[in-house]
Amino acid sequence: MANGGPVEHGFPHLETVREAVTALYRRLSYDTVRTFSASVAPVDVAFCDTDDLYLGTQRVARELVRHYRLPDARMIVSFREMTHAANVELTAGPEYFIELNDRFRTHRRDIGAALAHEVMHVYLHRLDLSFPGTRANEILTDTATTYLGAGWLLLDAYREDSASSQKLGYLTPEEFGYVLAKRALLFGEDPSVWFTSPQAYTAYGKGLARARRDEQQPPLTAAGWAGRRRYA
Repeated sequence: MANGGPVEHGFPHLETVREAVTALYRRLSYDTVRTFSASVAPVDVAFCDTDDLYLGTQRVARELVRHYRLPDARMIVSFREMTHAANVELTAGPEYFIELNDRFRTHRRDIGAALAHEVMHVYLHRLDLSFPGTRANEILTDTATTYLGAGWLLLDAYREDSASSQKLGYLTPEEFGYVLAKRALLFGEDPSVWFTSPQAYTAYGKGLARARRDEQQPPLTAAGWAGRRRYA
């Protein structure tokens, strides 16, 4: 969680992001991915300052459990001082313990974004899908969260100006935009209508341009002779 520090930009993790999308299709199948055609609705994860902190957090967590189709998973959420945005204890279930940074007590609009990432950890844990290494595995989690309909929350949590900055997740803002655009092109949706952060619009636009460039590339451009022969 960048908080006042520099935010990395561009597409430095694009190869891992693409591998993550491929891994999702291999593990879930195309038909299962298609069942996530509806993104998490803003009204279902809205959190205002007048809401009770714990009741509101549990409500948002239940909505994300429902979205990921984890009906027998219960999220127990608490708050404490920590360096990272959040942490989840992965066990056999059905109860999973999520800790959120104390900062979210006063930044409640971003609780949904933090929970979207942590509940996805549970989803991937149950799928037995992971990448070797912490960074690659976190990129997989961000990518899966976004591609399966909850990652627009993570991009919307990105805010940056001359005095401060905030970003959740391991992907850059533009990479979140790229995965969102891949999803948008698949399902014909426009996630930008849900953004409240001006910087999220900009990052999504850059990600969309990169995703459209992918569609303009001829197939097997990077394949060698053996790959082309297998394809034929």
